[in-house]
Amino acid sequence: MPAVFRSIEPGDLGRVLAINAANVPEVGAVDAARLRYLVDESTFAIAVDLDDLLVGFCLVLAPGSDYTSVNYRWFMEHHPTSVYLDRVAIDEAVRGRGIGSDLYAEVDRRMRAETPDSTELTLEVNADPPNEPSLRFHRRLGFREVGRQMSHGIEVSLMSRPVGWTSA
Repeated sequence: MPAVFRSIEPGDLGRVLAINAANVPEVGAVDAARLRYLVDESTFAIAVDLDDLLVGFCLVLAPGSDYTSVNYRWFMEHHPTSVYLDRVAIDEAVRGRGIGSDLYAEVDRRMRAETPDSTELTLEVNADPPNEPSLRFHRRLGFREVGRQMSHGIEVSLMSRPVGWTSA
């Protein structure tokens, strides 16, 4: 059965929090209150269901948020027409099934439909210490490094991909 993408609902927050916690340090740790804030600030807060179980999520913020993340702020200063993917996490039990690639295609579809002035999707990946699987995954999906900075004691690769990117 293919993955289903839908908006995160209040009843999903416990499961989203658990998936987030299982993916630290690749994604930043959050508590329930901070997660609720991030979901509320997100332009897209997408849940991924597989066989009626929430197995992943992503949170995407458009320009204009009051989010104080140093990475979000960097992109808003240097790439002001970008949409920022703050966090994405997939349950380890279902990785390797193409869900991540499909989720990014869904983000791109929503960007074109709901934020038509957006020119690119931006995000950061841990560079030192490196998150090699994530760096490879994002490069394969057309992301290129546009900067680096320190974030919470970790050097991150600031990455960007144009809206509508395809490998063809």
